[in-house]
Amino acid sequence: MSLSNYLNSRIRSFKYAFNGLTELVVNEPNMRIHLLAAGTAIFAGVWFAITPAEWALVVLSIATVTSAEAMNTAIEHLADLVSPEYHPLVKKAKDVAAAAVFLLATGAAVVGTIIFLPRIIALF
Repeated sequence: MSLSNYLNSRIRSFKYAFNGLTELVVNEPNMRIHLLAAGTAIFAGVWFAITPAEWALVVLSIATVTSAEAMNTAIEHLADLVSPEYHPLVKKAKDVAAAAVFLLATGAAVVGTIIFLPRIIALF
């Protein structure tokens, strides 16, 4: 593979990723909720001047939750393609994928509480 072909294929892969991001933001209400929460956490991080280690935890939490939401959406789309009609195993797969997002979002909320609650309390 020539360098030109390699670079073009890398550019295309980024285009596909951005297409997926657009799909998530435009068509998935839960992703917009996660992004609102992420924006709030970023604003709070700037406001309270959190440490670099705390920033790492906030960024990692945002990345894991939004990635899980993307994977959940992909699983849902594939499951709907494979079995457009109701199937109990498809329901289980969708429920478990949704549970993964819930678990990560709960973990992210705990991280946010550990980082921000003491600072919020200190304001009062």
